[in-house]
Amino acid sequence: MATKKAYVKHIKGVTFLGKTDSNHWVAMDGPEQFGGSDAGIRPKELLLIALAGCTGSDVAVILQKKKIKFDDFEMNIEADVQETHPQVFTKIHLEYVFYGKNIPTDAVERAIELSQKTYCSVTAMLQKAVEITHSFRIEENKN
Repeated sequence: MATKKAYVKHIKGVTFLGKTDSNHWVAMDGPEQFGGSDAGIRPKELLLIALAGCTGSDVAVILQKKKIKFDDFEMNIEADVQETHPQVFTKIHLEYVFYGKNIPTDAVERAIELSQKTYCSVTAMLQKAVEITHSFRIEENKN
């Protein structure tokens, strides 16, 4: 079994720097009213970006392997947050948005399904604690 490591360094207040085995640093921080400098992403927000990055990578690679061309691809993520502490995510919705002409709907559906059910490890971990839903749309032109 492989082991991954992370290192997190306290800077000041609720400001932290973290890095993992890839040796890239990320700043995490909170708002000033909680002792932060508002100089970095919130740790919980990183979960949403990690989820979208993981599944988005899968989908892009699967479509490339199928030789499906698209001009652009982006994702919109919305998460409902519990009002009481701990303020956990209660539902996360991913919207995959593809731009281009003649993008086959069935190929996009299949790529998303493979990512969600087989390949995306972040989805596999998070769906044990939170409901994750998804949708997609295909647009000919990006406005």
